[in-house]
Amino acid sequence: MPHEESRYAADWFRLAERDLERVGRLLEAHDPALAGFCLQQAVEKFLKAFLLSRGWQLKRTHHLDALLDDAITYDASLENFRSACQKITAFYFGSVIPL
Repeated sequence: MPHEESRYAADWFRLAERDLERVGRLLEAHDPALAGFCLQQAVEKFLKAFLLSRGWQLKRTHHLDALLDDAITYDASLENFRSACQKITAFYFGSVIPL
């Protein structure tokens, strides 16, 4: 049985903080590729936490643009982060290695 993801914003926020701490440690260890992947994971989880705190229904996605689209319906100023989200997304999708 697959695990069910939490629908509580606080859970997602806590996970995002953990991923963000990993980013710092990985940069200190000179592993920018894995740090970028963890950064994408942190931003994804922060966006999901924000959205869940506003009553959004959890969706299974790793696309920061799609999450940002949903987030700007609650706070239009988040559009300012579009370019950053697009750059950060590359760390997630660029990390997929075909078998």
